Amino acid sequence: MNCKQFNTILLEEVLLSLGHLPTKQSEKEAWYLNPFSKENHASFKLNKSLNIWYLFSDGIGGNNIDFMKRYLNTSISEILDWTENQNFSSFQNHRIPNRKLENLDKTYDITEVKNIQHPALFEYLRERRVENQTEFLNEIHYRMNDKNYFGIGFKNDSDGYEIRNAYSKICLGKKDISTINNGSNSIRIFEGFFDFLSFKNVEKFLEKEPSDYIILNSVSMVNKIKNNLGNYQNIELYFDNDGAGNHAVEMIKSKNEKAKDCRILYSSFKDLNDWLIHKKPSNERQLKCRRR
Repeated sequence: MNCKQFNTILLEEVLLSLGHLPTKQSEKEAWYLNPFSKENHASFKLNKSLNIWYLFSDGIGGNNIDFMKRYLNTSISEILDWTENQNFSSFQNHRIPNRKLENLDKTYDITEVKNIQHPALFEYLRERRVENQTEFLNEIHYRMNDKNYFGIGFKNDSDGYEIRNAYSKICLGKKDISTINNGSNSIRIFEGFFDFLSFKNVEKFLEKEPSDYIILNSVSMVNKIKNNLGNYQNIELYFDNDGAGNHAVEMIKSKNEKAKDCRILYSSFKDLNDWLIHKKPSNERQLKCRRR
């Protein structure tokens, strides 16, 4: 996706993915509380016809890129990376031909769900260094646009599947988080399931006991969980090292004082799986997460 394509996405969808709802709206416009800071009266206006915004309290405005640059305080490349991981329905028609679709309407049929058997999928898992974690995965065969496909499937809480192979990154069914409940008073939260699988590979080296786990399957899902973690004594966050990850960490920490940013483990890498693929430190037992 490029900047021009991102700016065609409905800004109200972008705002919704970040947890912002209008205080009032009409067919042509919508008003929001300031998304960048606290305020009591809505001063953020969205022009639906032009898909542009204006913040009257600060005298600034612009398009989607302008909004996300200020919201995430990060580079355009990281904004576009964040966008690729979202499920904006107003951009789905552009993404279908490239098979880079986060969430599909019912234009597919799942034809088979089984244990992973296909050699190509095992090879892909070996490349990601998580080939020993197949207990959390399925091999999914599905039909879409009169063609047959297959991939690694990771189930979410709405019975949808995150599908991955060397060529595709899609979601079949409703987009949702995935929770693994072990009855623990600790919880670890990951952006994607490859990060979760990567952590399971080093959990013992880090002298960590199994806990409960949440896999967001999209960083925008942080809004769904940020207010529901109060029963946990320990909250560990393993998000990407980018602007969206930074923002998600701050959102959870602002609501949960016990939350710890654990990205020091892979601070020089894009994410936990990238670290596992490229570096296996000898002093894993000494690595501890810390509060940032």
